Amino acid sequence: MPGQEKPFLFEDDGPRWPISKPKDAASLILVQRGKHATRVLMGERHRNHAFLPGRVVFPGGRVDIGDLRVVVPTDLRPEIRSKVAVGSSPERARGLALAAVRETFEETGYLVGERKDARPGTRSAAWRRFFSQTLDFVARAITPPGRPRRFDARFFLADAEDIAQTLDPKEASGELLRPLWLTFAEARAAEILPITSCILDEVEARLADGPDPGRPVPFFIPRRGRAVIVSL
Repeated sequence: MPGQEKPFLFEDDGPRWPISKPKDAASLILVQRGKHATRVLMGERHRNHAFLPGRVVFPGGRVDIGDLRVVVPTDLRPEIRSKVAVGSSPERARGLALAAVRETFEETGYLVGERKDARPGTRSAAWRRFFSQTLDFVARAITPPGRPRRFDARFFLADAEDIAQTLDPKEASGELLRPLWLTFAEARAAEILPITSCILDEVEARLADGPDPGRPVPFFIPRRGRAVIVSL
């Protein structure tokens, strides 16, 4: 589908770095539906990080080789897998979803999955405690050139009711200062990036409209400081 220029600017301040190729990454947006408000799971990054210091972000990170090799009995729904696999492969699409689950567990202690006695088939130490389940796919975004880190990030969505296990926060990786369950208004008022605000808008709209397997997924591509947005 052709790109469409939108009134959206990637954040354009700060020092510039040599242009690098984006690395595959994934984030998981957990939604907690309460009686009086809906909240999303986010966290604040350390101020001494080279990438997005002090920003409030969704948990996530780079794809690990173990994410691509782990064997799990569940998979993304076909319509989801085909959108995640654009420019890649169905196998890598599954690995991206698993990376989102793993990174969220490592950074926040929340593990999304099914409670079963079986263990995933893998030799990866990072995956021996994990068990994944189907997720929704809500957005994709590439970090603009000139940043200290560049990612081709896929954003997945799951309900907090699907949390199968919670670790003591002390056992988390420490990349995020602490997990934060924020309302949409609180999240928008936090120190977030413009792209994060756009993804919050997409998540809120999806929750309001209800399930729709055919709903397009926005893909934010940087071009001269602006975002060209295509639909997957």
